[in-house]
Amino acid sequence: MSSVIESIERAQLRRVPSFAAGDRVKVHFQVIEGTRRGVQVFEGVVIKRQGHGARETFTVRKQSFGVGVERTFPVHSPKIERIELASRGDVRRAKLYYLRARVGKRARVRERRYTGPEAELEPGLLHEPEGATDAEGMTAEEVVAAEAGGEQPGPSEETTGAAEGPGEGAAEASGDGGESSHADAGDVAPDGPTAAQAAEAAAGEESPDGGADQGDTPAGAEPA
Repeated sequence: MSSVIESIERAQLRRVPSFAAGDRVKVHFQVIEGTRRGVQVFEGVVIKRQGHGARETFTVRKQSFGVGVERTFPVHSPKIERIELASRGDVRRAKLYYLRARVGKRARVRERRYTGPEAELEPGLLHEPEGATDAEGMTAEEVVAAEAGGEQPGPSEETTGAAEGPGEGAAEASGDGGESSHADAGDVAPDGPTAAQAAEAAAGEESPDGGADQGDTPAGAEPA
């Protein structure tokens, strides 16, 4: 099996009590009905346990109103909150298929009197999750850091940008200054008459209307 698959399955293993066929267990599993989430308990006798690793399963059988009911659970399923061990069974088989043909008291499994103190286990993962790596052996954090470092500009780009900055600013300043000087020159020139034209207009207004100038001769008079 590939080492990648083994590492993924290893990260999915959970802490479960030690139990075998013939033991009576209480399985607390999650049930989702629409938007509601609850926990149900399935209590019965373990009739078999098969598989290994993350694919290991066990089957629990119980009598419900005289009818045998069996249910198979994955040992390391995240939907199982915890597995509670009720009693130890005194059996000598790994598969208790003979219980399917028995009803009533005959379907019971003899219980062992004393098996010693049971170790208390806290539900959770058996192994601490390790950082997943890609084909090159880099974690997700290392890949993100490498990509972020590649996007930043190098020192050569920063140097060239700093060198080009003052020249471009001077060129822009000179261009703006030329435009402003042309605009100022155009603003100085008045749109109306010039100063000489204004003086001539003022001299013309001082002479009376209809009066004769010194160089003009009145009408009907003979020139001298």
